Amino acid sequence: MSEPSRPEPRLVPHEGDERLAWDTARRVLEVLEHAQDERGEATLVLTGGSMGTRVIGELAGHPDAAVIDWSRVNVWWSDERFLPGADGERNGVQAADAWDETHELTWDRVHPVAGSDEIASADAAAEDYVEELAAAAENEGSDTGLPVFDLALLSLGPDTHVASLFPGREDVLRTDAPVFAVEDSPKPPPTRITLSLPAINSAQRVWLLVAGAAKAEALATIRRPQITATEAPASAVRGTRETLWLVTEDALPGLPGMPEDPDPAPGGTAG
Repeated sequence: MSEPSRPEPRLVPHEGDERLAWDTARRVLEVLEHAQDERGEATLVLTGGSMGTRVIGELAGHPDAAVIDWSRVNVWWSDERFLPGADGERNGVQAADAWDETHELTWDRVHPVAGSDEIASADAAAEDYVEELAAAAENEGSDTGLPVFDLALLSLGPDTHVASLFPGREDVLRTDAPVFAVEDSPKPPPTRITLSLPAINSAQRVWLLVAGAAKAEALATIRRPQITATEAPASAVRGTRETLWLVTEDALPGLPGMPEDPDPAPGGTAG
């Protein structure tokens, strides 16, 4: 049986970095609130990068953050650098530094990837994350090996990579495991752990953050007709219910025509 079609990406332009971070945080809060109303909890997959971390800071400091029961929010990472657990280059450490601890998370619901000082190898860290995901899925009564991801927040790399899925590498197409180790990454550090493309695309909503003129070529590339996932991994990310490209206006030059969100207010038509 073929997979049901997914909505095509919608482009949501913003005047600049500040507006992008602020509006994305507002959208995230709306999704979390809706998920908690619907399921009693909410699950967020976070990304690294400067804009991803900035959104986390805006999210924690937003005046509407109080509407969320943060003790019922589950947090996963789309990828992580295989470094010691407290290393400042790790996505999880940067996210923790950006977070406002006045909003108390339940730490059993926060799932960092094991660090290089905590586990023997990147492969072992990936296997450990697979087991954590499977346990969470089982608790939800699912046999898919993955819990419900309400939202996967990603950042577009200037080479079109997302998470640690890099162009020109066959591991972009891997379907044998939802998490795997990446060796010889073209971007330092060389060893990483990443969600697979199918795992990312299991999320109900996938949002791609694109900030700055340096990302304009990558944004245009992922929209080219017949571009493949191997050529441009970000071109293949799709949520089951919604895919948004949340971009700054200076990243738009050279972008072929595509649907724009007529209402850039948080949530759009996420329902």
